[in-house]
Amino acid sequence: MDKQVQNRVNDFDAFSKKFLEIGYVIRPIVNLEALNKIRDTVIQVAADILETDIPKDKEFFLNSFHYLIDYNKLNDFRLSIYNKLNSFPWFKSLFYSLAESYIKSLVGNELVIQKRVNLSIQLPNDDSSLLPVHADVWNGDSPYELVMWIPIVDCYDSKSMFILPIGEENKISKSIKSFRTKSSEDLFDIIKGNIKWLDIKYGEVLLFSQNLMHGNIINKENETRWSMNCRFKSLFSPYSSKKLGEFFEPLSIKPVTKLGMNYKFPKGF
Repeated sequence: MDKQVQNRVNDFDAFSKKFLEIGYVIRPIVNLEALNKIRDTVIQVAADILETDIPKDKEFFLNSFHYLIDYNKLNDFRLSIYNKLNSFPWFKSLFYSLAESYIKSLVGNELVIQKRVNLSIQLPNDDSSLLPVHADVWNGDSPYELVMWIPIVDCYDSKSMFILPIGEENKISKSIKSFRTKSSEDLFDIIKGNIKWLDIKYGEVLLFSQNLMHGNIINKENETRWSMNCRFKSLFSPYSSKKLGEFFEPLSIKPVTKLGMNYKFPKGF
């Protein structure tokens, strides 16, 4: 076997093994130029809403955004950017290109994508943007889905998110009924010794199984967190309450599949 091909096979095997061992991977973005365009668009839309000039220091603008926005107006502001981004016909395909090869390796090449890419903005010491510990599969998502999480600023410590690796997840899930948990705070207290706080820089992507418990806490860093996330799954893997056409839409369908989906037996058979 050609050495270059063998190296690709070995890289794929290591990548897949890592994901199966812990349920998530952090990797460099495949298309950094596309990420820069997405970040620039976010900044452009934000500046338009605030009626201010485009900042020269993009990183400083995003990290210091809590000085520019009234905390009470954050959600309306976030939704304005979210709606604008998702209105661009190029946005979703460009977002997918950031991790296309990784997603194909983990999920397959006939894919569906969440209809709208989510945007999260978490200001320092703001409890309105919290995402308590949870697993998406508990709330109507299919266990066959993959979450793609992209920071558009460097994220670390409480400015980032936590995740429970699959080994610890399996142990706790088996005995979760025996725990006297009345709230997500109780559950967090149980798992906090085993969770991993993710250090993810701009230019990196997190891909994780939504079967894993994850969440965030109040951002205690003196910087604003900006991140985006979107779900992908195989076209033919089982769906839960979030269906194709309602929550998901086709991303890539092969010609033979299209023919097969449209085929009708002749009358009389």
